[in-house]
Amino acid sequence: MGEDPDMANGTIPGTQHAIQLVGPGKLTHNQSKEVRMPGRHQILAKVEAVGLCFSDLKLLKQFSQHARKGEVLQGIEREVLGEIPSYVPGDKPTVPGHEVVCTIVAIGDQVRRHSVGERCLVQTDYRTLLTAGSNAAFGYNFEGGLQEYVLMDERVIIDPANHERFLIPVDRELSASAVALVEPWACVENSYANPERKGLRPGGRLLVVIEDDHEAQGLQELVERGKPATVTAVCQSEHQRGKLRGLGVPWEHVQSPGDLPGDSFDDILYFGARKPAIETLNDKLAAGGIINLVTGGRRIGEPVSVGVGRVHYGMTRWIGNHGLRASDSYLPIPEKCEIRSGEEVAVIGAAGPMGQMHVIRALCLDVHGISLVCTDVDDARLEALRIKAMPLSVKHARSLRFLNTREDPLAGSYSYFILLVPAAALVAEAIAHSRSGCLINIFAGIPAATRQELDLDTYIANRCYMFGTSGSVIRDMEIVLDRLCSGQLDTNISVDAISGMAGAVRAIAAVENRSLAGKIIVYPSLHDVGLISLAELDRHFPQVGRKLDRGRWTRAAEEELLKSAATGSAA
Repeated sequence: MGEDPDMANGTIPGTQHAIQLVGPGKLTHNQSKEVRMPGRHQILAKVEAVGLCFSDLKLLKQFSQHARKGEVLQGIEREVLGEIPSYVPGDKPTVPGHEVVCTIVAIGDQVRRHSVGERCLVQTDYRTLLTAGSNAAFGYNFEGGLQEYVLMDERVIIDPANHERFLIPVDRELSASAVALVEPWACVENSYANPERKGLRPGGRLLVVIEDDHEAQGLQELVERGKPATVTAVCQSEHQRGKLRGLGVPWEHVQSPGDLPGDSFDDILYFGARKPAIETLNDKLAAGGIINLVTGGRRIGEPVSVGVGRVHYGMTRWIGNHGLRASDSYLPIPEKCEIRSGEEVAVIGAAGPMGQMHVIRALCLDVHGISLVCTDVDDARLEALRIKAMPLSVKHARSLRFLNTREDPLAGSYSYFILLVPAAALVAEAIAHSRSGCLINIFAGIPAATRQELDLDTYIANRCYMFGTSGSVIRDMEIVLDRLCSGQLDTNISVDAISGMAGAVRAIAAVENRSLAGKIIVYPSLHDVGLISLAELDRHFPQVGRKLDRGRWTRAAEEELLKSAATGSAA
């Protein structure tokens, strides 16, 4: 994309344009936000392009209540956080935007792994920096990319586990938009590639609750595969407590689950079928925990209030079986939740930006015999998806249907659900339409505290497995980046509109109103450009419109836009 002008002339301005979130629902276009030069461990990068995401809306609405806007409680020293001006937890104003490509323009004298002039894709998910409800992230409790310059700290953006950089070098021959969109495509990839736990967490905290009229079986087998550090038991039967003592794990007995602290157990084994008990245990599950319901042939008999929001943000999991053995519940858990051959897939909310990515990915998978039903409530958005998806459906011989559920409710049963609307009731609907072995991908970020009444009898009988992931890891981004560089994937297929800073607030509103089917790319260096859909590009920048490829955004169009906007040569 050529040499960066700041690097060419050595100048970095004192102020910049930025979009700041200052409170719930309160966005402001700050035209004179300070550009802070980097401290000793810090990096200043010029933002080339930012993709807008529906997750930005969750932050907009929840602000300080968002699970990733809280203070960092673990993973880094407080003294280090205090040295980072772009660390803005709680009620502090933040800069959203986490789908970012940038170029490093200045570094501190203690920076060792990054260099001025590097062009980078930003990995935004700081999974080792824990907040009360999730983890830290770029664009949340650390300022993001909807500004011309962003400050980062090398002590935050190096993975402590494997020492990989969170700023991934990228070629300057790729368009900024295509690179920025690697992040959302990587989040899609992560939802299928994330490894699932298939047993007790070794060294974890195990809670076992046994109702008086139930028999606990399969415990020894589970402990042999993954020995917990401690066992807490709620069990009145001395015979059953004897089994627990025989596990060879330190254990304690308590009278009631209600006496236990919340979010405290990595695994919960419940031998019973009582709704009140299950709802109490819901609150005892730690992030990343698994609750296993072993009903012993009994039915719960009524819907149960389940914390579905934590399946996405807390990566909690629910399993069970109607038999006696706790170990049997883990057998259907897949190693990874990839779409399988012969799958009947229902993509709920398919015509939005992220839904389009899931549909395109499914159509291009190297698996046989899958079919897709794509639902939305807007005919225009479904038509936009159809235009993009049908050629891929024909090319890869996939069955593909489109359904406006405002007019025609979903019917039939499915073996895989992808939920792209943050509505908890859709999880209950997926269970109602589930086949045996159904996987339910809760991709949309239902607020973490949300609970929904679910038919767990059907869920258990059909061996359903609901799961969710949030964000991505470096490996996912590298997979998508490799596909982009090799020509296997053109992430620009997702683009429906472009904007400069003048249109960024309106662009975020367009994401909220779902008025555009695809992604919006913001170019922070373009101060005065408003929100422009690709369909209207000819009217504003005809010379840019001529660089589109059959209506699709391209590198040539991006270069022409940056040149035309800089010289004021709009129509």
